[in-house]
Amino acid sequence: MSDSAVHMSDVQATLGSGVRLTLPQFEVRQGEVMAITGPSGCGKSTLLNLVSGLRRPERGIVSVLGTDVAALKPAQADRFRGAHIGFIHQSFHLLEAFTALENVLLGLRFGGAVAHKLWKSRAQELLARVGLSHRLNSKPASMSVGERQRVAIARALANDPKLLLADEPTGALDPKTAEDVFALLLEVAREHGCALLLVTHDHGLAKRLPSNFDATHLVATLGGAA
Repeated sequence: MSDSAVHMSDVQATLGSGVRLTLPQFEVRQGEVMAITGPSGCGKSTLLNLVSGLRRPERGIVSVLGTDVAALKPAQADRFRGAHIGFIHQSFHLLEAFTALENVLLGLRFGGAVAHKLWKSRAQELLARVGLSHRLNSKPASMSVGERQRVAIARALANDPKLLLADEPTGALDPKTAEDVFALLLEVAREHGCALLLVTHDHGLAKRLPSNFDATHLVATLGGAA
């Protein structure tokens, strides 16, 4: 487990309406890039939420970078996630009233990995890396969906996380933009040396990653198969 970014064992989480996610064993090595695939409702997003500490299992161990996030109190989990995990959502989760630069600065505020005096230069550097140096002062409403996703990637990288979680990051994008964002994610994960867990319905993209995890059978109805 010493080289594990994520180690989960004997995990169970009830999702409501008599449905339970069960995961006997799951492992992601440090620096590993893995696709998580499976049909809608199979528990892919729940798996990411368990890894990030946004959701607690009823039982089991969820060890992330050597810390059992399932055992952390909510405030502790928030601090751990801010410092060590970058989360990229399909719907971006950008604050509409703030510029691209301000959205990345907010990511730095919740991490604590970068000295305050370096926040602005760090945010500018990250936005330049994702090709948005000309959009620093633009607000999300004036940006394309691809540009918004790039801001989300920059924000996720703000505190130099060792683990990136991406939940359908290309799902809302047209094919060309999806390809560009996919390539960018792989590049920045490699550059930062972080593990990447990428949830996707696109089996074509998944097959291009070195590791794949099929989540099809994670979830079952209590008393029978789903």
